[in-house]
Amino acid sequence: MRVRIAAAVCLLALATATQAAPSAQSKREIQGLMDALSASSCEFQRNGTWHGRADARKHLQRKYDYLLKKNLVDTAEQFIERAASKSSMSGRAYQVRCPGQPALPAATWFRAKLDALRGSGAPVR
Repeated sequence: MRVRIAAAVCLLALATATQAAPSAQSKREIQGLMDALSASSCEFQRNGTWHGRADARKHLQRKYDYLLKKNLVDTAEQFIERAASKSSMSGRAYQVRCPGQPALPAATWFRAKLDALRGSGAPVR
């Protein structure tokens, strides 16, 4: 049992040590996702409370900065999964609500925006 635990700790340390910082492309995509939120007329819900786009962006920027310090985000997909999808405190999923549209899980909204940024998706509301 001790050998397994030691092996798991070593693998975790190795995985953490080999993580690279986000590439320039990933940084542009993550910035593009936050810009898309800022440019939208959508609201962002976290932990049951709706927030305007400026507050939402500040919140996501803080989460992204934390993940960068911990070397836990390398790609736009990881940003969506680890920062923009749910509360780290409560585990509750974030929502995005745009005028005249039903609320969507934030992960769905950000993935669609990422697809549009990459040119593989249809325009998103």
